[in-house]
Amino acid sequence: MRRMYLSGMALLLVACGSESDVGQHPQADLLLINGNIRTVDDQRPLVQALAVSGDRIAALGSNEALSAWRGEQTQVIDLQGKTAIPGFIEGHGHYTSFGDSLMTLDFRYADSFDAIVAMVADAAKETPAGEWIVGRGWHQDKWKTQPVPSVEGLPLRDKLSAATPDHPVMLIHTSGHAVFVNQKAMTLVELDGKTVPPDGGEIVLTDDGRPIGMMRESAQDLFRAAFARHQSLRSNAVIEAEMRRKVKLAGEESLRHGITSFQDLGTRFAEVDLLKTMADEANLPVRLWMAFEEQAADMQGRLADYRMIGYGNNFLTVRAIGEKVLDGALGTHGGWLLEPYTDLPRSHGLNVVPIAEIEASARLAMQHDYQLAIQGIGDRAYRELLNIYAAEFARHPDKTDLRWRIEHAQVIHPVDVQRTVELDVIPAVQGIFACSDGPWVEERLGPQRTAERGYIFNTLYEAGAVPTNGTDPPVDEISPIASFHCSVTRQLPDGSYFQPDEVYTREVALYSYTMGNAIAAFEDGIKGSLTPGKLADITVLSQDLITVPDDDIMDTEIVMTILGGKVVYQDGEIQP
Repeated sequence: MRRMYLSGMALLLVACGSESDVGQHPQADLLLINGNIRTVDDQRPLVQALAVSGDRIAALGSNEALSAWRGEQTQVIDLQGKTAIPGFIEGHGHYTSFGDSLMTLDFRYADSFDAIVAMVADAAKETPAGEWIVGRGWHQDKWKTQPVPSVEGLPLRDKLSAATPDHPVMLIHTSGHAVFVNQKAMTLVELDGKTVPPDGGEIVLTDDGRPIGMMRESAQDLFRAAFARHQSLRSNAVIEAEMRRKVKLAGEESLRHGITSFQDLGTRFAEVDLLKTMADEANLPVRLWMAFEEQAADMQGRLADYRMIGYGNNFLTVRAIGEKVLDGALGTHGGWLLEPYTDLPRSHGLNVVPIAEIEASARLAMQHDYQLAIQGIGDRAYRELLNIYAAEFARHPDKTDLRWRIEHAQVIHPVDVQRTVELDVIPAVQGIFACSDGPWVEERLGPQRTAERGYIFNTLYEAGAVPTNGTDPPVDEISPIASFHCSVTRQLPDGSYFQPDEVYTREVALYSYTMGNAIAAFEDGIKGSLTPGKLADITVLSQDLITVPDDDIMDTEIVMTILGGKVVYQDGEIQP
């Protein structure tokens, strides 16, 4: 699949212009000169200058060759040797959830449960009684001190409940696959030790049957629904204003990190309605590719009306179903495994969404020409998805180049690697997870299973799968530089290395964050490389990611973000 698209880019280069025919073109609106411009295009991988007309790349070449494009109205940017690359594409995230996370408590850097309780207690002082307190980002394996007492490494709710007697509290796990709640929240939804957990969920209990506050997978839905009902009591104007703020905040933070396109896994019809309105207003800050996370019965009869490609001057595309989660996260022992967890032998993980529901979504995707992009973290979930995809493909042998995806793909049995390639399935992975999860993965899987199946991203690439990348914001920090660093080093915070044989080369890592992600969204014709005719989405870096030493990668700064030929971020500031 990779070779096919690269050869297609070569044809596009010939068709749309090159250094040899620059004299035939009018003056450029934007001209980048004196740069180290890495195009991610095999036909011309490294150039000095780039010309933009309108929102498209017009020509590439040397300073001298492109001087003919310079006119009185041309904006000329001297890169002074800095590196320009195609705009980063976030290959998997949750856009409005990311925006929401920028408006709530952030527990990402809390090093203990006590620190989180203190943060929540401070928030309670400023919050009217009865109002919810919500935060996100905690992970029990990242705490420096483990809670005492605890159950399976998790705290009991008592301290949190004592600190917040008048507020329902919901602390969202960094994975999004669990919540920790206080007694007030449990009382609100009438949950106690006798409550039967829903299918695909678990209420974690003490030995004597008392809920500790941890709700895994679908068991969290009661609390999320209660919070949503509370929020829905506000006026429509307030709700819309808050959603618009989330869109703005998520977009601006993306631009600060050099991201020009964001692939969202898990939108709703009402959300798309607002995004379409904002696209009409030219108010979307980045380009969005959206995948529905709705029940198959609710999507029936509506998908055709919502399918759109390149709407609003290529700012909004809706053409996928996902991320329905077949299983949960490894961090919460929710990933569905073929064999039990090493550190929790009673559990194989959880099948969160019934297979029949995924099969129904697959039929809809095939019927309406949507991609399917379902989460499969554990090796059992990954295999089940391959089986579902293969069965649907077999029913429609006339349909090819479907680019169905499996999101995260963190644990894969070796026999399923080649099946992935044979089925042309795209494993949509996040390089950063190898480093953020690396310190505890072996505890979950054991050394042999980890070495054989854990985060084998380069093995997938070498087998022929399209390489992809991302950070799954707000699950991890929205930092392509950090994910690039992990992708090419696998270095953990303590200096050790996790699965070092699975590193990408520098070139593959850059490709994964640009062209690979574009291919995974059917957008390789307009994004992913700096090729004449494609959108002028460009990120300027303070140093060259291909040549800088490993130890200096994390020092790379985003100097400038260019979207559709317009400078939208520069020197630390969002541009008007």
